[in-house]
Amino acid sequence: MKVEIYSDISCPWCYIGEKRFSAALASFADVDVDVSFQPYQLDPGAPTTPRPLTAALRDKFGAHVQQMLDRVTGVARGEGIEMRWDQAVAVNTLTAHRLLRLALLEGGADVQRALAEKLFDAHFTSGGDVGDHALLAQLATSVGMDGARVRQYLESAEGLAETRAEIERARALGISAVPTFVFDDQYVVEGGQPSAVFADVLKQVAALEQANDEPAART
Repeated sequence: MKVEIYSDISCPWCYIGEKRFSAALASFADVDVDVSFQPYQLDPGAPTTPRPLTAALRDKFGAHVQQMLDRVTGVARGEGIEMRWDQAVAVNTLTAHRLLRLALLEGGADVQRALAEKLFDAHFTSGGDVGDHALLAQLATSVGMDGARVRQYLESAEGLAETRAEIERARALGISAVPTFVFDDQYVVEGGQPSAVFADVLKQVAALEQANDEPAART
């Protein structure tokens, strides 16, 4: 089974959804599931210079943003995530997506997922600038990527055009919100759904795959 997660590091519901999906996936150890993160930017025009996230959100959503943050904080805490909005910074996520692409290509799906988790934690909990090359290299090496290769990659334009093309491909496919989970290129789940929802979908898709394979097995 193939699962593509369209996600943005700056999206709290993507972090929550990733946690919930991972919890559901843990109960499907006997099913071969190929999971990858695909790039999407909620704000492609975000500046590369970081600024306080609460200020950026207040500019976007208005004076009632704190109510929204309080709700997300409560939901996130239920998944073991500590949202520290007062420390978080808003910054363009294109470079982080470019690094996730390298992680998948050269490290594989497990390394990419581990890096995504580190990036979410850095952005929402540790107050890190996920556009900073030094931080990105540190996070990459912590999940087993080669530090020298990562630093060389980040200082170049390698993978930039391809990452932008993948973001445009997501929009062309009709992805308009994140997180969006696409199972086997045809079954779509939008939003950070409860783990039980993801478990049900995984079960249904696995059953369909098994049913589709049975005729071939009998011939």
